Parts: sequence; C-alpha cells; structure tokens
Amino acid sequence: MRSLGLVPLLLGFFLSASVAQEVAGAPLEIVTERSLPKAILMAPYEWKLAARGGVPPRQWEVIAGALPDGLTLDRATGTISGSPNNVGQFRFALEVSDGDDPPDARTREFTLTVISALTVEWKAFPTVTADGISGSVKLANQTGSGTDLTLIVVAVNEIGKAFVLGYQQFTLSAQTTVPEIPFGSSLPQGSYVVHADVIAEVPDKNAIYRARLQTAEPLQTH
Repeated sequence: MRSLGLVPLLLGFFLSASVAQEVAGAPLEIVTERSLPKAILMAPYEWKLAARGGVPPRQWEVIAGALPDGLTLDRATGTISGSPNNVGQFRFALEVSDGDDPPDARTREFTLTVISALTVEWKAFPTVTADGISGSVKLANQTGSGTDLTLIVVAVNEIGKAFVLGYQQFTLSAQTTVPEIPFGSSLPQGSYVVHADVIAEVPDKNAIYRARLQTAEPLQTH
C-alpha cells in the first residue's frame, strides 16, 4: 500500500519535470511590442523589455541606432531607464541572446518617442496696440496626468522692469489642449521683450514641468 502511494507522487514528479523541460526548451523570442511607451523630456523613465524561451540567463544589447541621450540599457535585466535630454522619435535595434552554447539570439527594431510634458506656442503673436501689447498662447499637457498649471506672460523693458500682460492658474487634464488664452495690457512707451512662462505641478508624481516662449526681437510701444 505504501509503495502504491508513491506512484501518484512519482508520476506527478515526472510530469512536472517534463513540463519544465518543455518550457525551458521553448524557442527564444522577444515579447515587447516595437513601439515603446512615450518618455517625457527630462523626466525619469523606466521600461523593462520582455523575452521568453531559450536558456537563461539572457543578455540585451543595442546593435543598431542609439537610445535617446540620457537613457541606458541594463544588459542583464533589459531595463531602459534614465531621463531623456532631447525630444524626438528614436529608432534602434536590440538583440537578446540566451545562455546556450552557442547562444541563440533574436533582434527587433524599436521606436521610442520623447515628448515635452508641456507645450506653449503663440496663437496670436504679441502685437503692439494703441496703448500696449496683446496676443494669445496655445497650451497642451502631453503628460498622462492632470496638472496644476500656472501661466504668466510678462513684458520686460530695456532696463529690466517687468509688466504683467496675463496671469492664470487652473487645472489641465491629461492629454488636453487649451486652444487659446489671450493676454494684453497697456504699457508705458518703451522697448519690450515678451515672455510666456508655464509651470505645471503633477501631485501624483511629485513632478514639476516648465515651458517658455520669448519674442526674438523687442516690440516698441508708442
């Protein structure tokens, strides 16, 4: 009776070993999709690439192109991390190899887009009016979180004195654009450079993002 009781245990052991051998013998493949999650300029980024099959341990390597400046690849874990320094779309090829002798390897091309958390642009370029300067800006929150946003537009004269043309505080939802925010004020006669500064706080990430516009040439009021 005791020996018969070992039969199910032994059968279970051999079945488990067989399944483990089958899994270990599965072909090596890269699971991660070609388009990686977007990264935000100067913000911490971390994404772990995934592969399965083959013989552990696995090693990752960049074999063509390059990661965005500020990001690195951990060869042992396949984790891309860091803080990107430039916006744009970056294409590169990665190879993962296993621990077999000789090693098996697979390659895949990836795309990683780095965006600005905030964008601010002139909707109506600052223009001299009868008694001052007016215009408008367009804002976009490209993060995945709502932000507590502050916009301030100032005109700075030739001696460095600043005059407020516009000021607003509001909450801007994730992936939202404000098509137009007007600004304007009367000003003393002088030569002015107009600055539009945007600061956004993201409480759930404990992050602060900034964006700025500035007129290239001074505007002369009369």
